[in-house]
Amino acid sequence: MPMEKTFNAHEAEARIYAEWEKSGAFKAGANASRDETFCIMIPPPNVTGSLHMGHAFNNTLQDILTRWHRMRGFDTLWQPGTDHAGIATQMVVERELAKEGNLSRRDMGREKFIQRVWQQKVKSRDNIKNQLKSLGASCDWDREAFTMSGAPEAPEGEEGNFHDAVIKVFVEMYEKGMIYRGKRLVNWDPHFETAISDLEVEQVEVDGHMWRLRYRLADGETFDYVEKDEDGNVTLSETRDYLTVATTRPETMLGDTGVAVHPDDPRYTHLIGKDVILPLVGRRIPIVADDYADPTKGTGAVKITPAHDFNDWGVGQRCGLRAINVMTTRAAMWLKDNADFAEGCDADALARLYEAIDGTDRYEARDWIVQTASAEDWLDGIDKDRHMVPHGDRSKVAIEPYLTDQWFVDTAKIVEPALEAVRKGMSAHEAGSFDDAAGYTRILPERDAKTYYHWLENIEPWCISRQLWWGHQIPVWYGPRLRDIEFEYELAGSLHRGATLNVFQSQDAYSGISDFPRFCLSVFDPHAKELQDHISSIARDTDLSGWTIEVVADAKEGMHVLRDSLIKGRPVYPVWRDPDVLDTWFSSGLWPIGTLGWPEDTPELKKYFPTSVLVTGFDIIFFWVARMMMMQLAVVEQIPFHTVYVHALVRDEKGKKMSKSLGNVLDPLDLIEEFGADAVRFTLTAMAAMGRDLKLSKDRIAGYRNFTTKLWNATRFAEMNGALRRDVAATEQLQKPDAEHTVNRWIIGEVARARIAVDEALENYRFNDAANTLYAFTWGKVCDWYVEFAKPLMDGEHAEETRATMAWVLDQCYILLHPIMPFVTEELWGLTGDRAKQLVHADWPDYGADLIDENADREMNWVIGLIEEIRSARAQMHVPAGLKLPIIQTALDVRGRAAYANNAPMIERLARLDGMTEGQAPKGAITIAVEGGGFAIPLEGVIDISEEKARLSKTLDKLEKDLGSLRGRLSNPKFVESAPEEVVEETREKLDLGEDEAAKLKAALSRLAEIG
Repeated sequence: MPMEKTFNAHEAEARIYAEWEKSGAFKAGANASRDETFCIMIPPPNVTGSLHMGHAFNNTLQDILTRWHRMRGFDTLWQPGTDHAGIATQMVVERELAKEGNLSRRDMGREKFIQRVWQQKVKSRDNIKNQLKSLGASCDWDREAFTMSGAPEAPEGEEGNFHDAVIKVFVEMYEKGMIYRGKRLVNWDPHFETAISDLEVEQVEVDGHMWRLRYRLADGETFDYVEKDEDGNVTLSETRDYLTVATTRPETMLGDTGVAVHPDDPRYTHLIGKDVILPLVGRRIPIVADDYADPTKGTGAVKITPAHDFNDWGVGQRCGLRAINVMTTRAAMWLKDNADFAEGCDADALARLYEAIDGTDRYEARDWIVQTASAEDWLDGIDKDRHMVPHGDRSKVAIEPYLTDQWFVDTAKIVEPALEAVRKGMSAHEAGSFDDAAGYTRILPERDAKTYYHWLENIEPWCISRQLWWGHQIPVWYGPRLRDIEFEYELAGSLHRGATLNVFQSQDAYSGISDFPRFCLSVFDPHAKELQDHISSIARDTDLSGWTIEVVADAKEGMHVLRDSLIKGRPVYPVWRDPDVLDTWFSSGLWPIGTLGWPEDTPELKKYFPTSVLVTGFDIIFFWVARMMMMQLAVVEQIPFHTVYVHALVRDEKGKKMSKSLGNVLDPLDLIEEFGADAVRFTLTAMAAMGRDLKLSKDRIAGYRNFTTKLWNATRFAEMNGALRRDVAATEQLQKPDAEHTVNRWIIGEVARARIAVDEALENYRFNDAANTLYAFTWGKVCDWYVEFAKPLMDGEHAEETRATMAWVLDQCYILLHPIMPFVTEELWGLTGDRAKQLVHADWPDYGADLIDENADREMNWVIGLIEEIRSARAQMHVPAGLKLPIIQTALDVRGRAAYANNAPMIERLARLDGMTEGQAPKGAITIAVEGGGFAIPLEGVIDISEEKARLSKTLDKLEKDLGSLRGRLSNPKFVESAPEEVVEETREKLDLGEDEAAKLKAALSRLAEIG
């Protein structure tokens, strides 16, 4: 059956992918013919997520590497899976609950809510998986992993041991002192009431105010306040009994514990060590010296609220200031029953605040404070201020720096091996001696290694606890410290003197969860003797034999259970679990080993770990890449991958970041539907220059769809001319023909050049070079030149050789293009012969420079160069496209004469020539220079030379004016520094394009000058 006129991507892609899956083409080890392994871990997308351009770009690059290695016979695994995405998934479920009514997760309770989340996970699990399939991702889907597999609440079908791996690592790191619980400032989302990571915070520019507040000096102190201009002239001098501080968040002032001034600020140095009185509450707070206070900004005096500002926390740590939290987890004011806040405050002032703003929202409190400051005359002024405010990327509410007890990884204890591994890897890479199996890691491009170093060399403790319900619950239990409870009882009797009173009284002693003894265990069995012994050693230095261990909900319930059990004479030791879950980045930090079955010593772990390469975006170098490095080295003492390839952003065609608010988002699924997956993939690959953002447009994708059409049409040409080898045995189809004709020997050499260049590019992660090489080779050398050169050969003595060569060359195109354009190449592979196996498993060629015939190469490149020069000259002179012109050979060496003679029909047909004669160039002719001589083409009477000169000169003059304007903008430092990055880049691109066009116009004018 003859081929269809066009490739129907919409129909073919789903069918072809189904055939790949049915045949097991993507299974780990499929098509392996060598001992070397290649393993790549997919950066796990959110389980409730959907494919966006970043995913499409990232996974296209991964798929290229995977298909390339699989075709080369590597034992290959592309490990897929999804992340449970704690806060994102919990948000999705809570929104669904809200749609169904007023039921909240707290109404449901933790157990039922988790069951509901699992239902959502099962419901949405195939969404992004199927979207990745539409892109052509050749993952081993039978090994699909999930970061919550095997969790206690997991339903049937969610078996696995990833949860076990996460819990085991937490316990081991805890026991080694690498994990601890402590009070630190964190990003707090008041909507979700949880700590969040920096990656989940987005900075939003808002129109706000800067309020200036007067803090009165204590003990009646005054000072001479002086301001000077840049020349040192006094502009203001007055006696003051107050300091003025400025803030964008007046509500935090209630937690102020100091005012900072620069140690060298002459206005305030004499006040350092004295106190001010905090308005509203009467608390004395010290004036401290710290470099954080900038004398050039505002008044130079800065209010310090260590519990509600990250910079202030640092000042507080350096200057020994108290940290007072004045807000609840919902960002409401927490004043009443807040002992830290009340300490040092006036009783009447406290009563007033309790009545006015205790329990109110932070913004309501702000309004009241500002109004009160104005009424009581300590509001110095209000300035409009546009500033950045951190917001939760999911909740869209303003984030509060919040002082709270959290679990932390003591990163200082695990960071050095992760730094050393990359330092060694980068040194080896720079020296050209990088070894994949050497146990170190390189980061490409090299500039991204600096980001890695900077973050790890300045690393802070990593907050790994989240106040969520969906996630790996922290494997820590608490119980009362019995030695702190004074009671008497007899196990077998009825006397329990003082037990009731003392147990109740002890509740107040354990107001915070950190005050209780902790038991960190991978498996918690309340009936195990080992657990009893463990609790005995921590909770009380006596034997708990005869006691029952009972799991309760929380500390409050635990105290009641303990009291009641003692009264009844059947003592129960209550334990309750830490309610927090682990940060998603903690579990995904174990992705390389967790997906391969660790802590079990699985065959996959032995075979594929350490993995080969990680393809990821620059924005998660520190959130994920660095943490995987630290954790794998801490847990199994091995690097997780030998290479990290960091790709840039996909932006819109003007260089702007894609954003729903800007309306410039390109949906990869829509693009695949419109243009086909191959066109989308090839576009992304061709633009994937290392370290450079992509500027994606539909026009580019449409252009590469034409490329698939070009390849399809070249194959149809071969079919129509009997060049497809459908009747040849599969074992013979891929054998290189023995070619004699120069054209055939030349194209075989071009195939070899392309194979060498593509392999070199992919070895070095230069994806764009691989794509551009294949584009130039397939479209230019094969579909244009070779097809045209082959046409006259199809009817001569070299017809069969040419047909066989064309079939072989097209097969090589399919093979070399397959990693980038898998669908159309697989379709053509199946249509053009009786194949032994699918193209996805075709053997990658290993032929090299030995296929290049230097004589054929020289001759055909000479012919192509001549034709291109003639075409270019004709276009520059505006010679009508269909007009045939004579050509005069003015001088030519022996080799050139032979090349022309051997290929005269092709040259004259493709260059639109009307025969060739020898002689001198007549007046009014353009000259064509070639290796070994030259030619002339008479144009007298063909074009109006004067008119053409005028036209080109006018065009060039206008262009030069435009270029002058562009050069002026780019030479202006203010423009380069202040204009948006995408505007500057667009200006540079316009200048480059304009200069190229100017060069062509000047060349055309030079030609016209030659001919009169």
